[in-house]
Amino acid sequence: MRGFQITFYTQTNRKHGAVSIAEWLLQLAKELGIKGATLLAAQAGFGRDGRMYSTAFIELAEQPQEVTLAVGEEDAARLFARIDEEKLEIFYTKIPVEFGVTGDDVSAAVS
Repeated sequence: MRGFQITFYTQTNRKHGAVSIAEWLLQLAKELGIKGATLLAAQAGFGRDGRMYSTAFIELAEQPQEVTLAVGEEDAARLFARIDEEKLEIFYTKIPVEFGVTGDDVSAAVS
């Protein structure tokens, strides 16, 4: 299947309502019927503001996080439409990819 790998970049302390942006994105993906998403926590990074964000021994509030999904074009459009409805500003990358599932009939999974 052809589509996009979309990765959103945020920090633990960024919230939408009562949940973190990363958790909200995972819940949204599930609600939209997207087949999977991965949340990764990073050690350090810096954002558009040039400020360094990192994990500290005691404080994890500014820990950088990534949420990555592989989706078809229609799912990508629905995902971004919902983010726009919520008026959220989240930095992302969107890369064209081919994706599928390995197994006995690989050609069926990828086409």
